[in-house]
Amino acid sequence: MNAVIDAGAIADTVRRRRRSHLIGRIFIYSGLLLLAAFFITPLLVMLMTSFKTMPEIRSGNLLSLPTSLNTDAWRLAWSEACISVSCEGLNGYFWNSMKIVIPAVVLSVAFGALNGYVLTKWQFPGANLVFGLMLFGCFIPFQIVLIPMAKTLGFLGIAGTTPGLVLVHFIYGISFTTLFFRNFYVSVPDDLIKSARIDGAGFWRIFTRILLPLSWPIVIVAIIWQFTNVWNDFLFGVSFAAGTDQPITVALNNLVNTSTGVKAYNVDMAGAMIAALPTILVYVVAGRYFLRGLMSGAVKG
Repeated sequence: MNAVIDAGAIADTVRRRRRSHLIGRIFIYSGLLLLAAFFITPLLVMLMTSFKTMPEIRSGNLLSLPTSLNTDAWRLAWSEACISVSCEGLNGYFWNSMKIVIPAVVLSVAFGALNGYVLTKWQFPGANLVFGLMLFGCFIPFQIVLIPMAKTLGFLGIAGTTPGLVLVHFIYGISFTTLFFRNFYVSVPDDLIKSARIDGAGFWRIFTRILLPLSWPIVIVAIIWQFTNVWNDFLFGVSFAAGTDQPITVALNNLVNTSTGVKAYNVDMAGAMIAALPTILVYVVAGRYFLRGLMSGAVKG
């Protein structure tokens, strides 16, 4: 009889625990859904507004759906909107940003990986001091470097050009990528490098054959970080590029602020979506690897 009672009490306890666990999960997921809705609402408003006509925007509310998918605003923003003195849309500035972001990301990630390798596996006297000085570059505000960087670009003869802006982003980004790779390579066992040296592997073979194949998680992190920073940059773009060499962030600002006559909010929203699409796609495609890559070097194994 006691066994039957105990079994019933255990079953009741299990049911209560399952019920409380279910309630807790419902509460957690409800909160997450509310937060997700809160953060995604501005993006949805931008997207819906970009497909509306101006009469719809004036007569409806922000959250109302467009009556049809009107792509005229996207066409105007891409190829016909007047920006400063030209009316060629954002397409040229979009490709300017691509010309800036691709070499800046490739160079900063490559040199960051090399720096992290040297600072961890080929240490030299003063390596920690060098790393500390490079790490200091992560905390320098953008505004402080504007005047010295402008003088440097002028001295090199690349002021106001795309290569000049690439150089700026490369120099400013290398501190962050060095930090990422250095912390990741610390977790790689030193015995692995020593064994490779005993087998006759040199500096470059160890780097290319051993460390780089292990580095893909942190490579993804560095690429996402640098791509986002370079693509979304406005201050360097407006300071160190001129005319048709400006990136899309500067062109978008000019599009919004130089509109004449009736304000075309749908064109502005379409332009903002065009400028945001690359970073959105990067995070959708590779975002799940970002946290995984950051955590991969968190514990020395």
